[in-house]
Amino acid sequence: MSPDLGPTATHMRRDSPVGALQGWETDVMSVAVLDREMFTEAAAARLLGVPQRTLNYWLEGGERGGRLYKPVIRVEPKGGRPPVTWAEFIESGLLREYRKVHVPMAELRAFIDLVRERYQVPYPLADRRPWVSGRELLSQAQDTSGLDAEFCLIAEVRGQYVLTAAADSFLHRVTWNGDIVTAWRPHDDPHSPVRMQPETRFGRPAVSGISTEVVWEHEQAGEIPDEIAAEFGLSDEDVRWALAYETSARAQAA
Repeated sequence: MSPDLGPTATHMRRDSPVGALQGWETDVMSVAVLDREMFTEAAAARLLGVPQRTLNYWLEGGERGGRLYKPVIRVEPKGGRPPVTWAEFIESGLLREYRKVHVPMAELRAFIDLVRERYQVPYPLADRRPWVSGRELLSQAQDTSGLDAEFCLIAEVRGQYVLTAAADSFLHRVTWNGDIVTAWRPHDDPHSPVRMQPETRFGRPAVSGISTEVVWEHEQAGEIPDEIAAEFGLSDEDVRWALAYETSARAQAA
């Protein structure tokens, strides 16, 4: 089944604080959502299910084997371990789809720079347009940057541009409002309703607006699912999904 790339009914506040994005022409809504600082680096790594050192390498770049690499996600390193923005988190969510930790930094950076230049946005892979109408461009950028086939997002099959497994998995996790990613599914189960949204619970995983961590805490305190559902106005299924996500996330982090 192809991912739903259509707009959602999610209402995004237009009066949210806007971060500075010097040199980029983006509308107010894009900046308000994408550039919003959401998580500490440690929390973002835990939510993504990747080692913090790996996430820091993607965000800040660094030295490997005597060679200095630029960040893959940030235009320039910020230094230290600053908060992770919503857009940075989403693009890191794409990188995590690669099953190998050691992604090709130089080639991926060159690829993303080409797409940035074409669309004039700082977070091109958190933008819907390349995925919907720009697949040929993505394919050309992959070729120009020398990106290895196992890290490509688009493959050409019988003259058609199709998503690779990593890209398809990523797009099944995101929800769009126009061209902006407004939600991400942290649960590996594709049927899970657990979502992370910058406007809900400070971006923490939630189901029907209720933090999955809170549901977990109540279950650990001895409440049964029926009681939790009644207390928070959830369905029994919502509670089961919240507990399933928390169980899997905690097992992965252990």
